[in-house]
Amino acid sequence: MQRLFQLLKLPKWEGKDANMKIMKSIERIPGGLMLVPLFVGAIIHTFAPKSGEYFGSFTNGLMTGTIPILAVWFFCMGAGINLKSTGVVLRKSGTLLVTKIGVAWIVALVAGAFLPEGGVQTGFFAGFSILTLVAAMDMTNGGLYASMMQQYGTKEEAGAFVLMSLESGPLVTMLILGSTGIAFEPQAFVGAVLPFLVGFILGNLDSDFRSFFSKATHTMIPFFGFALGNTIDLGVIVKTGFAGVLLGILVIIVTGIPLMLADKFIGGGNGTAGIAASSTAGAAVANPMIIASMKPEFMPIAQSATALVAASVIVTSILVPILTAFWYKYMQKKNNKNSGSGVNTRAL
Repeated sequence: MQRLFQLLKLPKWEGKDANMKIMKSIERIPGGLMLVPLFVGAIIHTFAPKSGEYFGSFTNGLMTGTIPILAVWFFCMGAGINLKSTGVVLRKSGTLLVTKIGVAWIVALVAGAFLPEGGVQTGFFAGFSILTLVAAMDMTNGGLYASMMQQYGTKEEAGAFVLMSLESGPLVTMLILGSTGIAFEPQAFVGAVLPFLVGFILGNLDSDFRSFFSKATHTMIPFFGFALGNTIDLGVIVKTGFAGVLLGILVIIVTGIPLMLADKFIGGGNGTAGIAASSTAGAAVANPMIIASMKPEFMPIAQSATALVAASVIVTSILVPILTAFWYKYMQKKNNKNSGSGVNTRAL
């Protein structure tokens, strides 16, 4: 067995205590827990689209169960939010949350005036639509933000991701699209947010509920990513991948600058937290398909929007940490120079 592993250049097998560290390898990839299963599912759907139907039963349910998996995920996310946070945390998270959503709303209004109703169909910008732009810009990668702030900010700034969970799911995207004149049935809004609200209420009524259900939020991610991938044709991703790089850069610029200013002048920071919040959440990959299931007129552009948003997740997950570290070090040098000492002061 060890000889076989050597020939295949796989980690050495050491019996019952062997550890190939597959999980750690996946976590090194930006958004890996979502994106790796998503691409595995996409490969299966591209080359064997009838696999779920062929195997049936639980396998088919795992491959096609995006909606029930997502419903459980939203419930657990809601249960994990604790409103008993400090004023500093609420101020910081509220500032970043409102700014992020506000920018996405403005982008939706501007895009609605220039982009065709069905999105751009040809050329380098093929796949760009109101749905694509809003899905990429209205949700922050809370995990990425928290990890950046743990390294470059205060514990209060790191805890500011608490309200960012409110961005999760299609509700905010639906509200923004609705403001541009796209109508959704009232029950669609209720149906989208109800699992989240029930979990939120139970989690805040009983801390044991919060502790129990919040543990499942990360566990559900790869299952949902795999099911979502089984709705995607890789041919679409190949066609839109380069535009996805541009989308990721636009997300950082368009949302990052307002977030930096809001963090500095409202949140009491120096802009570092604003840059750290200028990413696209991995969960945003799901929104185009979810919105399309509620508004069938979006279905023709849902796949390309999903591919673009997935690319934006990767691009922002790579660039945001680099930019955050650069800005933090720049501010640190500037503050040290102004103070004439080696003490790092966070505020300007």
